[in-house]
Amino acid sequence: MNKKDIADIKKQFKVDNDLMKIKDIFTVYIMKESSDIYHHQSTPFELLEQEQQELFMMNFKKVLTGQLDQKLFELKFQRDVENSSQLILHQGILTNDTEEWKGHMLQMVEKMLKDKQYEMDIVVTFIKGEYLKPTKRSGGETEESVRDKVYSHSFILGSINKTQDPKKELLFDYVEKEFKYNFVVDPVINLKTPIGGFLFPCFTDHVADVNHVLYAAEKPYELDYHFVEKVLNAEDAMTAEDDKIVFEEIVKDVAGDQINTSTLSNVYEEIHRVVVENEEEDVPKLDYRDVEQVLKSSGIENVDPEKVESAFKKVIDDEKFELKATSILPKYESKSIKIKTKVANITVSPQDLRYMRQVHINGKLCLMIELEENTMIEGFEMIPEVLFQKAKEQDEDEEE
Repeated sequence: MNKKDIADIKKQFKVDNDLMKIKDIFTVYIMKESSDIYHHQSTPFELLEQEQQELFMMNFKKVLTGQLDQKLFELKFQRDVENSSQLILHQGILTNDTEEWKGHMLQMVEKMLKDKQYEMDIVVTFIKGEYLKPTKRSGGETEESVRDKVYSHSFILGSINKTQDPKKELLFDYVEKEFKYNFVVDPVINLKTPIGGFLFPCFTDHVADVNHVLYAAEKPYELDYHFVEKVLNAEDAMTAEDDKIVFEEIVKDVAGDQINTSTLSNVYEEIHRVVVENEEEDVPKLDYRDVEQVLKSSGIENVDPEKVESAFKKVIDDEKFELKATSILPKYESKSIKIKTKVANITVSPQDLRYMRQVHINGKLCLMIELEENTMIEGFEMIPEVLFQKAKEQDEDEEE
């Protein structure tokens, strides 16, 4: 799934939307002390009160919120796994029997509880629904006529939410005209911040992909590997941070540990060009041949395919591995690069990195920034200072 596919389905999670039909909602309460199921219930979603529906819809949107390869990950199912989650979820989608659907979801919960101790009571929610996506409008068709032609996609979405103790509050009773201490013993289910979840199957444009599942982590780059491997039975994911580290190590192996800002700026510019040229397609990936071309075009010398292929093999033990271009490129137009020095910390965008140089001046190491206008500091306009003036004066004296 790309970000457009995720955005398309995410925006449909709203009450009274004819393009999103949620059939059943199945909720399971798990106790932290025993890791046992304390209670579970299944309800037709349409029978919930509207306020409840809105709370759950907000929660489902939160599950699908985040950047790909940072918080959301499209994972491939492992092959030849006993009691495969891929099969369980697929059977859950196909069945129309509520008891059978509940049984499949309880199998998923059993996997969650095996060899796992949660730090708080948790609530696991499963929904089974149908996502209707209108076909693209052709010439002469109105929006109404397009909505008569839709792609239908059945799906299961799972959400994991933690519970928290209710707040102890002091209330004022208007009738009795007295202050009262209010204490509620029932735990509060935090639907605003899910701690994990998934969507099955994945969708690319209007095609369902049952060989992949979309996993949602609680925080960027922090995957729950027990959930990924043991519950979803999916293969390990490479995060955007992992791709970035691999790329940096490959460049170091090929070009050395030291690089000037001009060359690094060229590297980012080349990768940005690849991303822009493939903007309409899936996320572009770079194999060792592509990385070789990027480094050559950036001005790095003595680069050849064998050298880069060897670096891939050395760093990640897979010369056929492909890096996602968007993962290894810092946000190009925002100040995403941090330069830390003893004197000051500076942030700069990859496209503006070319204006910076590390140079030696009068025997001192300096960071030089090329400017297009005078700098303002605390309301004062800085006066340009002339460097190397002595050297110029000495040269003039020698000429005389």
